[in-house]
Amino acid sequence: MGLLVVGLTAFPVFRGPQEHRGHGCCLSGSHMVRRLSVRSPRLQRARRPPPSAPPTTAPMDSPSPPPPPPYPPAAAEGGPAADSQAAELPRLTVTQVEQMKVEAKVGEIYRVLFGNAPNANSLMLELWREQHVEYLTRGLKHLGPSFHVLDANRPWLCYWIIHALALLDEIPDDVEDDIVDFLSRCQDKDGGYGGGPGQLPHLATTYAAVNTLVTIGSERALSSVNRDNLYKFMLRMKDTSGAFRCAFSQVVNSGEKIVSFHVEFLTPYICHSFYYPLTRMHDGGEIDVRASYTAISVASLVNILDGELAKGVKPMKVALLGNRMLKLMGWVAFRQGVECGFQGRTNKLVDGCYSFWQGAALALTQKLMTVVDEQLKSSYSSKRPPGDDACGTSSSTEAAYYAKFGFDFIEKSNQIGPLFHNIALQQYILLCAQVLDGGLRDKPGKNRDHYHSCYCLSGLSVSQYSAMVDSDACPLPQHVLGPYSNLLEPIHPLYNVVLDKYHTAYEFFSS
Repeated sequence: MGLLVVGLTAFPVFRGPQEHRGHGCCLSGSHMVRRLSVRSPRLQRARRPPPSAPPTTAPMDSPSPPPPPPYPPAAAEGGPAADSQAAELPRLTVTQVEQMKVEAKVGEIYRVLFGNAPNANSLMLELWREQHVEYLTRGLKHLGPSFHVLDANRPWLCYWIIHALALLDEIPDDVEDDIVDFLSRCQDKDGGYGGGPGQLPHLATTYAAVNTLVTIGSERALSSVNRDNLYKFMLRMKDTSGAFRCAFSQVVNSGEKIVSFHVEFLTPYICHSFYYPLTRMHDGGEIDVRASYTAISVASLVNILDGELAKGVKPMKVALLGNRMLKLMGWVAFRQGVECGFQGRTNKLVDGCYSFWQGAALALTQKLMTVVDEQLKSSYSSKRPPGDDACGTSSSTEAAYYAKFGFDFIEKSNQIGPLFHNIALQQYILLCAQVLDGGLRDKPGKNRDHYHSCYCLSGLSVSQYSAMVDSDACPLPQHVLGPYSNLLEPIHPLYNVVLDKYHTAYEFFSS
């Protein structure tokens, strides 16, 4: 029985049957170290190791040297030279100082790698499968008191853990039925899934619950989804305020403040070749692009996406789509920095979870560029479902068209290679995100957690398969950093579920 312990009260993550109650391109090798050190002379001095004590093992959690002071030493206190120096060298921001700290820690780890013998590097670059499986499996059965803040996110905990285990091909058989039972109690009688039994349904936790059930993949898990009620829930969440384009504004609940969202800053699923009407996250809840993605994803995954749900969807013009993709490609590619990992946006620190959020955006773009090329060669209207307004009706032909969207997408070949440094990203995940006792983390110095374990492993899978032309091909050894045993299961980048699990669900919900 999985417990979320809060004081003297135990809240189950799920109950067992007996309790049925209710860039720049980053550099590798010595060039990586050189670029890090040349970036700031002060940082170079701060990172210089003592000549008598070179490191012999990867200091994955070792303390880093202190950051340089915000001001350089004054030439003479109160003198003209000091005033001139202070005027020429502005004060460093908090972000710049934090960036230097991160670069110092990452650079220290990479120096060990590039100073080792090749056989030692193989050990350093190994994915610690057994430790990760033990950490993740333990999370399904027991969580500590600090997890009480995630009481409304228990389907997410199930998804993060089960998906990470599926990537490692290690889902334990003895917990599958318990998870299905628990998520069934999270399913609202009027459709959708809440954050726990008896909680209001929400599109985010609905996405997490459905992805978990698809990842388990058994007939019992897939048949537990009440698709009729889920469809009605989706319709209730749909808004009539119009479709989002390159940027859109949303009136927040107060009715006063306007918030703008720009496509270049949304990851990674704006890459769809459709506009989609705005959608609410829950009854009376906020309206934003997260709701649009989760609604599309869930409806497509369980084959309930039809003309009524997609009403208002408009095909994007080919020229506009190509232009947007090029801008998106450039913006996301430059989020991979000198640490070899991705940042979330400009002036943010590197974070392991963006290995998926940004890496998958580029993986989607690889295939979408093929779509653009096809549309440039032939009229898109000839490929649309029949009818004057193909997106405004709900014929069986349209239903089949929408149901096949995810399948047709993943079957497309990649006509271009990786749009990011896939080997460098693997290097960051394996050396900087892994924790020796199991689990993965944001960056060196941070603690492990199930969220980062899920998305670091998802990003690792994306980077391993990004050089493949066909989705069913196995990567060559040169595309997998470290021993070939590091290879994970491939994912469907639209849904972030393991590809084999997607195919099982597609066949089940299409029958």
